[in-house]
Amino acid sequence: MRIEDTDPARHAGIEYPMEVGAPVFAPIKVLEEKDKAVNVARQNAKLEYDRIMEQAEVLMKQARALQARLDATEMVHSAKFGFNPLHGKTYHLYFDSRIGTNVLIQNGPDQWSCGIPDSWTYVMAVKKLGDSTWAIVEDEEVPSSSVAVR
Repeated sequence: MRIEDTDPARHAGIEYPMEVGAPVFAPIKVLEEKDKAVNVARQNAKLEYDRIMEQAEVLMKQARALQARLDATEMVHSAKFGFNPLHGKTYHLYFDSRIGTNVLIQNGPDQWSCGIPDSWTYVMAVKKLGDSTWAIVEDEEVPSSSVAVR
């Protein structure tokens, strides 16, 4: 098929230059373009991966905290106590080696006037939460009445 000079519309549809004054083009270096595309994809994927891993770390931390609450709840519910624990109040768990079980009481290790019984070992401080689970209290909270206000 011969293309006539009188049909400029057909010249625009052809992929290669047909005239001396046509724009210069060079073949695309396919391997370089593929390498660039792969590098961009890797960078974007790494950013997304890092973001997902940060979220996973937060979720794992929450899962560990929930598991610790469930473990503390099981320990408290298997303990002996003769009162109705209140939500939000801190209690103390001791192990009584005489009877081989945990005991939940209101006195902390430094609140005994005559000392902790010989057969008891302090385990941890716990607080009953609003959802009826028990959380381990890391640091004994300071009562608000003893905090100085400036």
